[in-house]
Amino acid sequence: MELTWDKLTNIRQFAGNFPWSSLAVPAVVMIILALLILPMPAVMLDIFFSINIILALLIIMVAINTASPLDFSSFPIVILFATIMRLGLNVASTRVVLLEGHQGGAAAGKVIEAFGQFVIGGNYAVGFIVFAILMIINFIVITKGAGRVSEVIARFTLDALPGKQMAIDADLNAGVIDQDTARDRRAQVSQESDFYGSMDGASKFVRGDAVAGLLILMINLVGGLAIGMLQHDLSFGEASRAYMLLTIGDGLVAQLPALILSLATALGVSRGSTSESAPQQATRQLGNPVAFTIAGGTLTILGLIPGMPNAVFLTLGILSLGAAYLLRKNLEKVDNTAETSNIADDPTSPSEPLELDWDDAGQVDVISIELGYGLISLIDSEHNSSLLQRAKGIRKKMSSDLGFLLPTVRIRDNLDNPPPQ
Repeated sequence: MELTWDKLTNIRQFAGNFPWSSLAVPAVVMIILALLILPMPAVMLDIFFSINIILALLIIMVAINTASPLDFSSFPIVILFATIMRLGLNVASTRVVLLEGHQGGAAAGKVIEAFGQFVIGGNYAVGFIVFAILMIINFIVITKGAGRVSEVIARFTLDALPGKQMAIDADLNAGVIDQDTARDRRAQVSQESDFYGSMDGASKFVRGDAVAGLLILMINLVGGLAIGMLQHDLSFGEASRAYMLLTIGDGLVAQLPALILSLATALGVSRGSTSESAPQQATRQLGNPVAFTIAGGTLTILGLIPGMPNAVFLTLGILSLGAAYLLRKNLEKVDNTAETSNIADDPTSPSEPLELDWDDAGQVDVISIELGYGLISLIDSEHNSSLLQRAKGIRKKMSSDLGFLLPTVRIRDNLDNPPPQ
């Protein structure tokens, strides 16, 4: 019994020390290969489609609340794996739709059937048009715009890289920053250029995924009609109802995460390098009382015009004016608090006694030589002293060896120094 307990303890320690996080990427790769090759039952498709939606929502929430783009430096890799996983799901669902679509809407899983019924709403023509509009929005507006923005930002970031490196070197040579700060800034500039270059490539995957979604939609619809009419002896109406429901449901459950991921990509590349997240930036910049006052006044005037939706316009106008009033009061309160803090921190405030000594007015030179009373003759020109010439020569020699100009050497007398013995 003791030996068995020792074995269980060793197994528990091994499981606790094993790097399970290193298996995440290989596990995702194996799942994608399984989706591409193996036939999946409807229950597994429901699980994987739900995981795909949760993953897309998680990515866009992280992209929105990230303060700096470099804080989500793994974004291009996440986009790549999410896109490939969604394409694997499209292949698996297409196999199920074409093989089992003649049995009804539940043949491909509850998720596909529910999304198809929600969009179609009893009218197949209207449902197909709405789904086509969603595909156009994703492909033409969001995906194409995000790809163009990422391409432009990557190009300008790479063009500005030499200038940023030269600015860091100039600050280092001037003594504004030290070696460690310069090293950190160079690493940040390099990571930023690598990130936007990777996002430029990842946006191509997102756009290719949108094109693949359009092609898969047409294949499912045309192939389903052909299989239903030729192999299962269904009429054109029956085949259209069965396969159009599954095709629209499959396309929507795949394109909804694709739309969210495209939007997350656009948010990731369109926001500059700041220390604030997107909600913080929007709250700070849109909280303008003048803008709210103008918008509220415009809505109120429109609400007074006969024939307009007066109740809606007047309600929104009054709410906008109230928001403008609250914002103005908040800004005045912040300004008063800042003025009070500045007065309290002001060293010239009459509430604090002013006591000065020579240390407050003293100036410390970078390089200085202090001579006592007995050594003043070393800098006396009447005695042909060479101390000043020697100091100038040493400064010139060290400046030539080190590669930068040393500060001026100050030579002054100091009567407090004891005379030489």
